[in-house]
Amino acid sequence: MSEAAVREAFRIQAFYCARMDAPIYARLCEAIADRLGRDGEVARRVLDWRGEPTRDALPLRLIGGLHALVLDRADDTLAAVFSGAVSEPDAVAGVLAAALERHAARLLPYLDGPPQTNEPGRAAALMVGLLAVARRLGPRLETLEIGASAGLNLLIDRYRIDLGGTMIGPPGAPLTLRPTWRGEPPAPVALAIVATRGCDVAPLDARDPAQARRLESYVWPEAPERLERLRAAVAMVRAHGVALDRADAADWLEARLAEPQADGVTRVLLHSVVWQYLPGATADRVRAAMAAAGPRATRERPLAWVMMEPDRASARQLVRVRTWPDDRGWETVASAHAHAAWIAPGAPAEGGPGITLPEAAVSEP
Repeated sequence: MSEAAVREAFRIQAFYCARMDAPIYARLCEAIADRLGRDGEVARRVLDWRGEPTRDALPLRLIGGLHALVLDRADDTLAAVFSGAVSEPDAVAGVLAAALERHAARLLPYLDGPPQTNEPGRAAALMVGLLAVARRLGPRLETLEIGASAGLNLLIDRYRIDLGGTMIGPPGAPLTLRPTWRGEPPAPVALAIVATRGCDVAPLDARDPAQARRLESYVWPEAPERLERLRAAVAMVRAHGVALDRADAADWLEARLAEPQADGVTRVLLHSVVWQYLPGATADRVRAAMAAAGPRATRERPLAWVMMEPDRASARQLVRVRTWPDDRGWETVASAHAHAAWIAPGAPAEGGPGITLPEAAVSEP
């Protein structure tokens, strides 16, 4: 990929950070896009990136590594940029250039793999989709999450979730999710998640302090409440565990769909901000597995697919639902902030943000 394409990937990320009220991250991305030189191994590896930088989430890989240095109090000047105390573009660029050279050994591993943004707040947006499934097919659900990272959204049945005053989940839950709800709250519906299972090709063990720190490094500094929420969810995993397998998404889904299914329980494929990271062959196999399983679904053993994935046209996340045997095609039941800070029921108004994104940024199942 050309250096120009890499710089454009950082500009695209800056646009979305600004749109999502993350000015510090936007400033960092702009400084890298406009002012990053080629001094040092980290800078050269970034500017000579061999893959597709937006699809590979290159900006988030690099800035996650920088944020880890700040969280570990390893660089006071960099911390001043992350706090917003240093904001002048040339000053930001100078601090970044020095940090990339000084901390190359710690930053290079962050470039080796995709970010693990296991945001538990997204469970609230996914719950909107599960409520729609329960209205169509009945209350009892088993969820199968692909790309589950550290499994924090596998706790979806253990969180208390407030959707505009409609409450779901156990009242005594250690963590309550309260996204800003934009619209009429959803009508209550009976819902019981009888099982949650998930997989990830490279899962993180939230019980390991080093891996928990890696998760924290991908939390944007403008949202301290996200860090508190993440730590509360990690504590829940440490206390009770989750059913999380290391596996390719397509291999794992095909195996789960082949297992016996209890009468009166809807089997639900679930994922959030995952589709763009799946290799093309894996995504094709997931589609094929659901296309084959859909016609086999019955009223006694229904099937559903619920996702929260980015939409290029509206520059936000869409929560979409498809169910079988009453296949109505895809229905958008809500739009949401990328970290589910807010949720709006229904499909977003037409009209995009006026920026051209690569096809890899479109998440179509």
